[in-house]
Amino acid sequence: MVGLTPAQDRVYRFVKDYMDRHGYAPSYEEIRSGLGFQSLNAVFKHLKQIEERGFLKIARKNSKRALELVPVHSGSEAIPFLGVVAAGTPIEAVEIPESIEVPDTFLGNGTNFALRVRGDSMIDDGIRDGDILIITRQPRAENGQTVVALVNGESTVKNFYSHGKEIELRPANETMKPIRVAADEVELVGVVVGLLRNYRRGGRS
Repeated sequence: MVGLTPAQDRVYRFVKDYMDRHGYAPSYEEIRSGLGFQSLNAVFKHLKQIEERGFLKIARKNSKRALELVPVHSGSEAIPFLGVVAAGTPIEAVEIPESIEVPDTFLGNGTNFALRVRGDSMIDDGIRDGDILIITRQPRAENGQTVVALVNGESTVKNFYSHGKEIELRPANETMKPIRVAADEVELVGVVVGLLRNYRRGGRS
């Protein structure tokens, strides 16, 4: 969703999908468990930020199911689906000649493509094994952005941090260590701008 961070977008999409299926909003605990957040405070923080951006209303502050979505109408666009990217140890991207239809609100400015996630190093940011990431190609990123990068020719999805001559690719999983390499060993492929997940299939797209 344009105007939301990837994490906020995942919360918005979860709430929308839940309401489409059940006719009422999910509880904070259902959002937490459904997206893999560690605390209810993280859920509330994202909901407040989404509300501030005009995509959602928390109708009654004392009710944890009183969420209302602001309707957003959009078209869709077919973008290349380029295989698999690791959310763990870097692996080689698999190039396959396919495309995937994506709502245009998921897309960033410029050239976009999709990759399926393998691994769980980004689980604390709500990115699960089997999810499909939407990436906008660009050679630069700001610190803290979720990126797809090539490390010595192998692809990985991590949070990006530049430390001068060294690049840190930080996982969102407290059990895993960041990848720290020389800047000239990293090629930034693009920045994650959206995520697709089929909740009816146990969280896999």
